[in-house]
Amino acid sequence: MTMFSNDALFTIVVVLLTMGALVLPRFAPDLVLMGALTLLLMAGVLTPAQMLEGLSNPGLATVGVLFVVTAGLVGTGVTRQIGEWFLGRSRSIATSLLRLMVPVAVLSAFLNNTPVVAMMVPAVEDWARRQNVAVSKLMIPLSYAAILGGTCTIIGTSTNLIINSLAIESGIESLSFFEIALVGLPCALLGIAFTIISSKWLLPTRPTLVSAHLDPREYAVEMLVDPTSPIVGRTIEEAGLRQLPGAYLAEIERDGEVMPAVAPSVRLRENDRLVFVGIVESVVDLMKTKGLIPAAEQLFKLDAPRQKRCLIEAVVSDRCPIVGRTIREGRFRSNYEAVVLAVARHGERVAGKIGDISLRSGDTLLLEARPSFVQQHYDSRDFLLVSEVARSEPPSHDRAWISIGILAAMVAGVTLGGISMLKAALLAAGLMVLTRCATSERARRSIDWSLLTVIAAALGIGKAMQVSGAAEVIAQTWMSLAGEDPWAALTVVYITTALFTAFLTNIAAAVLMFEKVRQDATHSA
Repeated sequence: MTMFSNDALFTIVVVLLTMGALVLPRFAPDLVLMGALTLLLMAGVLTPAQMLEGLSNPGLATVGVLFVVTAGLVGTGVTRQIGEWFLGRSRSIATSLLRLMVPVAVLSAFLNNTPVVAMMVPAVEDWARRQNVAVSKLMIPLSYAAILGGTCTIIGTSTNLIINSLAIESGIESLSFFEIALVGLPCALLGIAFTIISSKWLLPTRPTLVSAHLDPREYAVEMLVDPTSPIVGRTIEEAGLRQLPGAYLAEIERDGEVMPAVAPSVRLRENDRLVFVGIVESVVDLMKTKGLIPAAEQLFKLDAPRQKRCLIEAVVSDRCPIVGRTIREGRFRSNYEAVVLAVARHGERVAGKIGDISLRSGDTLLLEARPSFVQQHYDSRDFLLVSEVARSEPPSHDRAWISIGILAAMVAGVTLGGISMLKAALLAAGLMVLTRCATSERARRSIDWSLLTVIAAALGIGKAMQVSGAAEVIAQTWMSLAGEDPWAALTVVYITTALFTAFLTNIAAAVLMFEKVRQDATHSA
């Protein structure tokens, strides 16, 4: 039996310590993994080139570029609509998981699972926030559904294709398109069923953003029903405006008459003026609802297009020149290039027409303006505090079909055209920006650098497992336990490959085990 080298032992110790540190919530994953990678470099297990090899990995680059593609889908409101198509208004977690996992698994059987997951993550987050459901209950099932669906066809994952090509090179007949479904489909069905049944006990329930606020500020926001809106003629409940997390519909103004305590059966008409009361996160959701537009008359007099604006909260100081005057009298839009959408005073909403509200020191204003407003007035004497509301850019619903077309072309190019995932993602990201589905600012902000750091560091640790010989020795040790029993050998191959996949990339783990099995089969022959 081959013994572990000093480098292999050191690598295994570092991996075990890393796993222990990742279990503790006090340590950020990117810092833990980068710390482990630094130890491996300092110990000489990895060279600087090997340590940085993960940064040039096409998979890492693909994930980074897909953030921009996703930004285009979010920026046109597509992800919100996808969430409604897939999840609807499910009343239980089990129903939500079923409606999420089955379609994702089906899509992943025929499409590359990376864009499927990238498309669904923001849709699930948006749906969970609006339904006041813990998003932590949905993310692992989303990932598992994509993985399980990929086991049903030969093109389901890139790993399937690579192993099939290696088998052909070794003289083994190629698998047919659905041949692995004989094993994959039962595994997928059992995996989905187990996830749904066990979700109540095994999946974490972390508080949502709305429920995490102990003393939120409430705003009264007026929205108009666009005459071309798809919600015209629908009831309040059918339009999804009845049970909003952190907000409620206070009244409807129609033809000069006010309808308080609106019943869910009331049907919406064009140009209805709806007054919502809620916290800022709920206001963001309302701004992204297709068919509703802010009722502020000054909003469309701003120079910047709506897609280049965002929501901003600003606290009025006692030195602000318009304190004691109404918003209209103080010519707020002209002086600050921003429009006041709502006012909160001492944590409570201020009722009345926006233009007629007299401002006081300490009032919190909800504004729509360019993101540059924050930098321009950060140290201003007029405001005590200025902050941008996260993910509050209004979507470009008119470009929704363009972003869908770009996504479909990307998936078709990978699945049918033989183009690599990275090339397809780069083209799609460029088109998202060129067609203004995603602004350049939104594209830059969409990239999650901490996640990319985690992936790059994990690839580096996987490289250390390979170059130190730790992976090879573990594989040999496990395979020797199987003896001559084919069922035992199959069990060992499955368990060892699953273990390696936790530390190596799935492709690296599969290729390593394929070569080991092929060598053992050759020696036995």
